[in-house]
Amino acid sequence: MRRILLAAMIVAGPTAAFAQDAAIPDVVGTWSGVWRTVIFGHNPHHPGSETTADEPRIREITFTLAFEGQDGRLVWGHSWSDPAKKEPFAATITADGKRIVGSDIDGSLDIAVVSPDRMDACYTNTALGQAGAIVASCGTIERSE
Repeated sequence: MRRILLAAMIVAGPTAAFAQDAAIPDVVGTWSGVWRTVIFGHNPHHPGSETTADEPRIREITFTLAFEGQDGRLVWGHSWSDPAKKEPFAATITADGKRIVGSDIDGSLDIAVVSPDRMDACYTNTALGQAGAIVASCGTIERSE
């Protein structure tokens, strides 16, 4: 009986591991969409002279994430609203393949994988970042490449 159980575990073990790996999406490519943002102050994506003491602004911008590399659940690339001002980011895909969490120079990303070519992405930034702005922004992004 033990031999049968051991044989079943040997056969099922790699299959279970493969099934878990299969859940990790391939996200390499360029993803863009319109993001709706509330911001106190200003930063390179939301220029102006406002400070965190001023009233918040509500803005919409087109934002792009280029996932340039992927090693299993680890991903990296650059993001921008202006191609001349790209910022690096690093992130990881959760074990179930449904979320991506990461950071750039001064903020955090939280992304829900909706389908192979669509994600709902959010970004937050505290006033402790290099721009000194408080930002919360979300948008639906779609793969263009």
